[in-house]
Amino acid sequence: MICQETAYAKINLALHVRRRRADGYHEIETIFAFAQDGDTIQFDWDAPPGLTLAGDYADALAGEVLADNLVMRAARMLGEALGQTASPAILLDKRLPVAAGIGGGSADAAAVLRLLCRHWAVALDDPRLMAIARKLGADVPACVASQTLRGDGRGDDLQGMAASGLSGMPLLLVNPRVPLSTAAVFRAWDGIDRGALAEGDPLAVALAGRNDLEAPARRLCPVIGEVIGLLADQPGVRLARMSGSGATCFALFDNDAARDRAREAIRGLQPGWWTVATAILQAADA
Repeated sequence: MICQETAYAKINLALHVRRRRADGYHEIETIFAFAQDGDTIQFDWDAPPGLTLAGDYADALAGEVLADNLVMRAARMLGEALGQTASPAILLDKRLPVAAGIGGGSADAAAVLRLLCRHWAVALDDPRLMAIARKLGADVPACVASQTLRGDGRGDDLQGMAASGLSGMPLLLVNPRVPLSTAAVFRAWDGIDRGALAEGDPLAVALAGRNDLEAPARRLCPVIGEVIGLLADQPGVRLARMSGSGATCFALFDNDAARDRAREAIRGLQPGWWTVATAILQAADA
C-alpha cells in the first residue's frame, strides 16, 4: 500500500525575537503560514523499511546517516509511543532548499507524523503526537498543523488565527541558493527587544510587524538584501520579507498574474536563484 503527503513549506510572515531563554532557545512571537507546495513524503507499507532520497536537493542530505534523519526519527519515535512495530519504506522527494528558513526537515518530519497518524487512526491533536513533535524541533508542531497560526515561546505555543483573507493569497518564494545556519543567525542577533507582535488579523499583523532575524542574516549573507529589494520592487506586491532565519525570502501579491510576472522578472535577472510561484495554503487543504 502506497500513500503520499506534502511537506508544506513554512513561512514566517513576521518573527519578533524578544529574548534568549535559559534553556538556550529564544523567546519568539511569530505568525506561521504555509505554502501550497513543498517536499513530498511517500510511504510504501509493502516494501522493506528505510529511507530513500530523491529530488533536486537530495544531494544536500547525502552526507547524513539516514537512520538519524529527522524523518526517520519522527517515524521511530511515534511508533514507539503508540506501540506500533510496523514501519514503511519512506521516499523523501526533496524539492525545497535545505537550511533555508522554510521548514525543510521540520516540514518533512511533520508530514511523516501526519501520514502515520492517518494510517494508525490517531488524531492530530493527540497529546502523544504533540509531545513528540516538540521533541523533534520547535517548528514541528506548527508544521504538523500546516495552517496559519500564531506561535509564542519557542514557537511551539500555538494559537489558531482566522485567516480567510490570507488563505489562497498568491505567494512567491525566492532563495539565492545560499544555505544559512539557523544557529549562526540567532548568535548574530543583537539581543535588542524591539517590541511585541500585535494581535488581530494575521495579514494586518504581518504588515505591521518585522523579522528580527533579517538584519543578522543579511550581515552573514548580504545577497538577502538584494532578494528582498527585488521582491519589494515588483508591481502588485503586498509584503516582501525574509522567512525564518533565511535565506529564503517571500512576497505576497494581489493576484496570480502579478506574482507570475514578478517571478519571470526575477528569473530573468537572476536565473540561478531558486523560485517557486505558489499560494498560501488553506487550512482545508492540509
